[in-house]
Amino acid sequence: MTKNKPNHSPSHSRSHSREDVRQIEFILPPTEQHWVGDGFFVHTLMHPHPRLVDRISPFLLLDYAPPRSFTPSRHRRGVGEHPHRGFETVTFAYSGEVEHRDSAGGGGKIESGDVQWMTAGSGLVHEEKFSRDFSDQGGEFEMVQLWVNLPKVKKMMPPRYQALQGRQFPQLTLGKSATGRLIAGKVSLDGQELEGPALTNSPMLVMDLRAQEDGGVQFPVSKSSNTLLLLRKGKLRVGETEVPEKSLAVLSLKAGQVQLHLSKGSEVLVLSGEPLGEPVFAHGPFVMNTRDEIIQAMEDYQAGRMGHLEERD
Repeated sequence: MTKNKPNHSPSHSRSHSREDVRQIEFILPPTEQHWVGDGFFVHTLMHPHPRLVDRISPFLLLDYAPPRSFTPSRHRRGVGEHPHRGFETVTFAYSGEVEHRDSAGGGGKIESGDVQWMTAGSGLVHEEKFSRDFSDQGGEFEMVQLWVNLPKVKKMMPPRYQALQGRQFPQLTLGKSATGRLIAGKVSLDGQELEGPALTNSPMLVMDLRAQEDGGVQFPVSKSSNTLLLLRKGKLRVGETEVPEKSLAVLSLKAGQVQLHLSKGSEVLVLSGEPLGEPVFAHGPFVMNTRDEIIQAMEDYQAGRMGHLEERD
C-alpha cells in the first residue's frame, strides 16, 4: 500500500490567486457510445495514446457507461473471460450490480455505491458480468471503469482483488455546497485529515463529489500530480471554462488547489495522481514498459500461464 504524504493545507481557509489554483488545460470529449461485451455501453474518455500518457499518468483509460435501463433477462450480460497484465482495473458502481471472478481466486459482487479495485499485476484472466439478481430483476445501470498503471517495479506483483463497499468510504463535506466520499488517498479538509480505504500502488487521490446546492468547492491536491475531473452529470465550471457533461477535464500543473463551481445535483469524479514518468507500451489488455514485455505477456497468456476460469451455467 502506498501511504500518500499529505502536503496540503486545509480547504476553505483562504482565497487563492489564479497562480495558486489549477485551471483547465484541455478537455477530452466522450467518444460515441460503443459496447464493451454486451453489458457495458460506454463512452471512452481517455486511453493511453502516446501524446496523452504523460498528462494522465498514472491513469490510463476511462470508460463511462451512463445511466441505462435494462429489462429483466435470464441472460447475464457483461464481459466474458479475458486477460490483463501490468495495471489495475477500478470499477465504480453508481447503479446496478456486477459480479467479478478471476483466475487468481479473487471475486465478489459490487452493488450501487461500491467500488471494485483489481490489481492484475503479473497476470490473470477475469470476467465481469451483471449479478444474477440484477439480470433477473433489471433496472438502471451506471458504471465507470478506470485503468490505473502500475510502476515498473510492481508490474509483476501478485494479483490482488479489493471489493470496497460504499459504507467504507469516509464522507466529505466541502464548504456549504457539496459533499463527497473519499475512495483512495489522503486529503485534508478544514483541518481534518481523512484517508480512503483503497490500497494503491502509487500516490493518488480519488474522490466522488456531489453538489447539494449551487456554489463553489475547493480542495487541495499535490502540486506534482496530474488531476482529472469527470463530470458525470450537471454543470461544472473551472475558472471561466465550462466543462460539458460526460467529459473529462485535464487540469493545469503545479498549483496546489482546485476550485470548482458546481450547479445543484452535479456529480464529479476526481482523479489526482503522481505521474510515474516511465515508458508505457500498451497493447490490448496488457500494459507494460517495452514491446518485448508485451510479447512475453501474449505468450504467457496463450500458454495458459495466467490461468483460466471454470465454466459455469
